[in-house]
Amino acid sequence: MAFADTLKQLPTVADLAALQLRNAAGQVVATIENKPGKAGALAVYAALAARHGGINVAAAQEGLELFAEHTADARAHPGKHPNIDRLLEVIASGQCFSVNLLKA
Repeated sequence: MAFADTLKQLPTVADLAALQLRNAAGQVVATIENKPGKAGALAVYAALAARHGGINVAAAQEGLELFAEHTADARAHPGKHPNIDRLLEVIASGQCFSVNLLKA
């Protein structure tokens, strides 16, 4: 399924301003804002956090499937898709992130 079609099936993130990822020490390591060009990643990460309780290896693997065609592009062009790169790093390292949803 194409990413655009996947997004239609994910819960809305209209009520979110952003999402923060925190490492094991509780430090914010990334923020995904609800703005053009980032709202799709926000929707994916929010859905993964709801299903998995955070971003762990299982969530990251599912996330790569949800990002669909963008995952192959991210693998071919490291750095072009930082939110996908982060999922690849979670899988490679086993590192997990907790998620804070920031309401609009």
